[in-house]
Amino acid sequence: MRVWRLTLGVLTVAVLLWAAPATAQEALTLEEAISRSLAHSARLAELEARRAGAEAAEAARGAAKLPMVAAQAGYTRTNHVDEFIIATPGQPSRVLYPDVPDNYRARIDLQWPIYTAGRADALERAARAEVGAVGEELAAARADLRLEVTRAFWALVTARETERVLQRSLERFDLHVRDLQARLDQGLISPHELLSAEAHRSRQRLLAIEAAATRRKAEMDVRRLIGGAAGPIVPSELPSPAATAMPAAERPLSRPERRVLERRLDAAGDREVAASAAGKPQLFVGGGYDLARPNPRIFPRADTWEPSWDASINLTWTLWDGGRRSADRAEAAAASRAIAARISEFDRQASLELQARTIDVESAEVGIATAEEGVRAAVEARRVIEERYQVGVATSTDVVDAEIAVLQAELDRTRATASLRIAEAGLVRAAGRQP
Repeated sequence: MRVWRLTLGVLTVAVLLWAAPATAQEALTLEEAISRSLAHSARLAELEARRAGAEAAEAARGAAKLPMVAAQAGYTRTNHVDEFIIATPGQPSRVLYPDVPDNYRARIDLQWPIYTAGRADALERAARAEVGAVGEELAAARADLRLEVTRAFWALVTARETERVLQRSLERFDLHVRDLQARLDQGLISPHELLSAEAHRSRQRLLAIEAAATRRKAEMDVRRLIGGAAGPIVPSELPSPAATAMPAAERPLSRPERRVLERRLDAAGDREVAASAAGKPQLFVGGGYDLARPNPRIFPRADTWEPSWDASINLTWTLWDGGRRSADRAEAAAASRAIAARISEFDRQASLELQARTIDVESAEVGIATAEEGVRAAVEARRVIEERYQVGVATSTDVVDAEIAVLQAELDRTRATASLRIAEAGLVRAAGRQP
């Protein structure tokens, strides 16, 4: 009966660990995951669209300084009027103002702002700064996505290694329990030793089930970032115990988030200039060519198509606008002060973040060295226990505990290495350097 319970327990664990549909495993490196996430990200697609919109707005601001030519046409129906006729003796009557209720007009119109006191140039610069700001937002989003993918990737590596270690540990406990069962059947040990081993095995089984669930959730997180159908992912880039040399930390003045604020500060300053220029004289050139029936510029009027043209230069100077210009200028100035304050706060926060990420890297490097020492110590301890077991001084329980200690030490080394890789990615992000 005990053997049947043991067999049923092993089968239950196997079903729970491998309950996922049988699909082909996908090997994936960190760089492949980052590349696929950059191509799949909806956030990046949104920012790309915003940048395209900002570029279109910049083009529109630039086009506002160029001449604008328009074709116009119209038809007007008027009421009937009494014709004005001049009768000269001995000559036929002459109609000076005929009754023409149907009026047609076609015009080619030209408008050209030749002087706007710098307002058009300022608005174009502001639009160009906004294009740069959105571009820097896109760079910041890419950097954030790289860091997020790096964290998810190494979390998956750690989860898979944890699952592997716990599975091997469970297999060791199964062998140990079978050995104790055989010794109990021979009357060599008391029942409490077997019961204690079964309790330890049950705990390992629970941990193995939790590790399998954690691994599957880590795979789902990676899938969310890279896109594609659900299925097992095998990280083909295994962690190396050696630490990667990182360059010395520097002030994070090159981070894209700061450049976004700088671009927005420039845009706010240009909008303030544009608001001030609205109160200065504006000079426009206009002109056009008309073809009308009747043409009101031709006298006497006649129900025939007649051409005419005009050219003008116009000066506009807004003397009083009810405070609109002052309000626009005050709004732009307040935006400039707000952005300047945000830059100052960003510099303080980024400096602290850079120091914290540097500490993380240094701590992770020390953790790897400690984990290496732990692996060597655990391997040596296992060797000693195995020799003692062969001469009958140590028990099989001691051997199992030593083997599990080696597996746990290797897992600790994997976790320390993954922590270092994540800390390095965080330091690169905090320093604003491109990986």
